[in-house]
Amino acid sequence: MNQPLQHIVLIGAGNLATQLGLALHRRGLHIVQVYSRTEQSAKTLAEQLNAEFTTNLAELVPTADLYIYALKDDVLAEVINTVSVTQGLHVHTAGSMPMTIFAEKQRNYGVLYPLQTFSKQKLVDFTEIPIFISANSTENSDKLNVISQKITNKVFTTIDEQREYIHLSGVFACNFTNYLYAIAEKLLAEQNLPFDLLTPLITETLEKANELSPSKSQTGPAQRGDQVVINKHMQLLEQHPEWQAIYKQLTQSIEQTKTIE
Repeated sequence: MNQPLQHIVLIGAGNLATQLGLALHRRGLHIVQVYSRTEQSAKTLAEQLNAEFTTNLAELVPTADLYIYALKDDVLAEVINTVSVTQGLHVHTAGSMPMTIFAEKQRNYGVLYPLQTFSKQKLVDFTEIPIFISANSTENSDKLNVISQKITNKVFTTIDEQREYIHLSGVFACNFTNYLYAIAEKLLAEQNLPFDLLTPLITETLEKANELSPSKSQTGPAQRGDQVVINKHMQLLEQHPEWQAIYKQLTQSIEQTKTIE
């Protein structure tokens, strides 16, 4: 029978590490140590988790059951290669990095990827967050499934390629969409109007996309081929050529998609 993952080292103290650590802590799991290159970040999160902290990878607790690398993609390989601990199960939380990044360093490894946008300041309800897991053995996959089920019922086993496309889709659905919200916010602010005017529209758009599917919910001037409105919008954006270019590109893409359908 698999031994439960009871003692956890959290490598990272950023947005994702903070929210994941808090979720695990609330469910009674023991975070024994937090690592961060920045002492204040490591100390702040460790205090919330009743854990020790360190800024030195050579001082990682060597006897933990699970080591979670919640780090930026561009430093993940460097940290993995620096960690000397070989005991326990080592997992990263990245959507776009392969599980095999651990292969030359660890015997037991995998991925625990929560699909959500995180901020340190805003608590999230992990029970509504899907977690995608993968591991280099059935035993390790079972262990990750058990610990993930403690914070959410939405646990899915995926391969690297699937997770990469999930991450890519998330960038379109979240990061790019939020940037478009930011453009809308600035356009309204130029007219001394508040962003929350758009809240009912945003809410209805999301609800309709979930109910009907995004492709069946598309509306607007590009969808209906309203060139008069499109031209007017392009004129209004003349003082913002970068936003004008985005508007034009998205309009053309919608028109082309409509033609294909």
